[in-house]
Amino acid sequence: MKIGSYQILLLTVVTSIHLPLFVISSRLIPDPPDPPCNSFDPTTLRSDQMTVIINGYSEHRIPLLHSITAAYAASPSVAAVVLLWCNPSTSPQTLSYLTQNLSAAVLRAPSSSLNHRFHPWEIIKTRGVLICDDDVEPDPSSVSFAFAVWRSDPDQAVGFFARSHAYDVASKTWIYTMERGKYSIILTKFMIVNIKHLERYSCDEQYAGARKIVDEMNNCEDILMNFVVAEENRKGPVLVGAKGGGVRDYGDARNNGVSEGVKEVGLSSRRGEHRKRRGNCISEFHRVLGKMPLKYSYGKLVDDVGEQGLCEMGGKLVLCDNQDFR
Repeated sequence: MKIGSYQILLLTVVTSIHLPLFVISSRLIPDPPDPPCNSFDPTTLRSDQMTVIINGYSEHRIPLLHSITAAYAASPSVAAVVLLWCNPSTSPQTLSYLTQNLSAAVLRAPSSSLNHRFHPWEIIKTRGVLICDDDVEPDPSSVSFAFAVWRSDPDQAVGFFARSHAYDVASKTWIYTMERGKYSIILTKFMIVNIKHLERYSCDEQYAGARKIVDEMNNCEDILMNFVVAEENRKGPVLVGAKGGGVRDYGDARNNGVSEGVKEVGLSSRRGEHRKRRGNCISEFHRVLGKMPLKYSYGKLVDDVGEQGLCEMGGKLVLCDNQDFR
């Protein structure tokens, strides 16, 4: 089935609103190498739910996708789940197998470019868009909380995973790092942004040189999106806390009990060069754009506003909320 100029592979879409079902077809029709940009009328887009765009590439992770797409589809904050498949070497037969009982529509990208993650696809019918990886599985309540935070300020990027930029005086270069007290970059492991930022990223000519850098380095599309959002709103991103204190991340190389094919297919698994390459991206974006818009944020938002005071109970200090006052 075609939506505009894009080929949709079949499957059943599980949503919390009444959207038409996408019909599955294993027949692929070649798409243009550079998808045209789409302008959206904000008045026609839903603001009470968001669209989830999962970036898929590794066939090793296909078994994970059924549980991950189901987790997102189960959230009442999600209108539709779309798996954007960016591996051009994957056979139509494999994709047809993938779509069986999958809680998502499958859209095959015209190339493996990471820039396609932020293309304003016609299938998106919501203002809020969640861009995420194919190896991260949050619980539905955490997804809803993150969306509620985003709705309070739809001009900011919101997510569960954060990093930071910094300037190294000795080498006179920008570096990519992780600091405990501040952050300026939300990762695309889980990032909620406004669809207008997808349009700006993909369609604004001022970012053409930066998008070319993403393609050349096959990395850093998330950093560039943070540049785009910060340039427009002049504020840092928002880090939110997940339910239970964490989000299942199958792709982290530190996992035990996860197959090597699942946890080491990501670009960030090559830790030795990862931070250096990401720092180079920041420097290159700064060079071609002629500015450094990234802004720092501090702390994170949590969904529990319970007592933080400590009280003595049984000879130990515990949260006062945990005491039995009967």
